[in-house]
Amino acid sequence: MAAQHEPAGPAERGLAATTGHDAAGTTGYGPVGMVGVGNMGGRMARRTVAAGYDVWAVDTDAGRIPACGARPAASLADLAGRCDVIMLSLPDSTVIESVIRGAGGLLEHARDGQVIVDLSTANPASTRSLHGELAARGVRYLDAGISGGAAAAEKGTLTLMVGGDAAALAAVRPLLDTFSAYMHHMGGSGSGHVTKVLNNFLNGVTLAATAEVMVAGKKAGLDLAQLLEVINTSSGVSFASLNRFPHIIKGDYLEGGLTGQLMAKDVRLYLSLVEDLGAATLVGPGTLTAFQVSNALGYGDMISNRVVDAYGDLAGGVRVTEGGARSDRRIPKVTP
Repeated sequence: MAAQHEPAGPAERGLAATTGHDAAGTTGYGPVGMVGVGNMGGRMARRTVAAGYDVWAVDTDAGRIPACGARPAASLADLAGRCDVIMLSLPDSTVIESVIRGAGGLLEHARDGQVIVDLSTANPASTRSLHGELAARGVRYLDAGISGGAAAAEKGTLTLMVGGDAAALAAVRPLLDTFSAYMHHMGGSGSGHVTKVLNNFLNGVTLAATAEVMVAGKKAGLDLAQLLEVINTSSGVSFASLNRFPHIIKGDYLEGGLTGQLMAKDVRLYLSLVEDLGAATLVGPGTLTAFQVSNALGYGDMISNRVVDAYGDLAGGVRVTEGGARSDRRIPKVTP
């Protein structure tokens, strides 16, 4: 169930005053940190700046920082010294661990009472480990998976699924509300990132499956717009069929979202999770194969929606775009 606004207690009022809001949610002046202002982090930072927060950022590409309206911190140590709340938007757990545990990182410069909100897609086991290490320094670490993609980040309508201390979440809720429309407290540490991994796997499954169906429909001579109308009023409907493929068949692949490489990473996280849980997966390996093949065919740094072109290549150069020419790329058929 989505978390609801509740009156702030004394501890939350104290933290709220330093994070840019008082108990009533009025914008104040406390600086907020952001580590990673790329595709998603940059959009969230812009929303936060637009809401009146004083945002300081660190990124491996310093040129991204002014583009999102933030101010550059000299280092992670500088960021930790300035900000009582620090948000992370990073590619994977390896990078997150280096930012927190590395020399000059956030753990080394942590202060009692700080809150770190990890908005990345990460390995839940790593998340829980970092939570324990930071808690020993008095830092509350929230794992806050996000969903909705670049468009939702731009509009401030992301869904957040959060694990960790409920009081810490209540204290930073006004900040997170600047870029989200739906927020769910899923439980203890790691539960937000578990939820995110599960959701992202379903995202990958339905994207790959719908791509496969679109190419088959094209090969069968169907009108793909009409096919989507049928699917979207029938039991095969999905986020991909509703929100992606109506654009893709018109030639708009919605570039700027999750890349093929990152989608494959997310599916691998799911496979690791279900192995740790002792749960079965029969769909997972095939889904990973779809994106690994797509990446190997050259689509890895493009939006993961390009998996439909990989399926098209395997089908003899088919393109699902309206009036789109067949690709010159041909993948030789393998005789069993």
